[in-house]
Amino acid sequence: MGMLDAVAARVAAGAAVEFRPTGSSMVPLIHSRQLVSVVPVDPERLAVGDIVLARVSGTVHLHLVSALDPARRRVQISNNRGRVNGWTGHDRVFGICTAVDGAPRPGAAAKVR
Repeated sequence: MGMLDAVAARVAAGAAVEFRPTGSSMVPLIHSRQLVSVVPVDPERLAVGDIVLARVSGTVHLHLVSALDPARRRVQISNNRGRVNGWTGHDRVFGICTAVDGAPRPGAAAKVR
């Protein structure tokens, strides 16, 4: 199990988690090793542009919501460089990023479960 899998399990269990993800797929929204805060989310309240912790095709990502399909209760997940990871069900969206290095993410607090 990878680091993001462990974080996802904690968030799915109801915990608020802070961690430092690595990689450049979310630059400039999140730079490698910046401190992010993730809390459980109500997927029904998500909007395009929210940063979520979600499992897509077996892999956990901290990526953007790029499209919504409320009728089928799913969201499309993409990185910040134009790559679409795919669609995933609401049951596999574990949390929402509420802050990056202490700076609140706009609108995220209203979507916390």
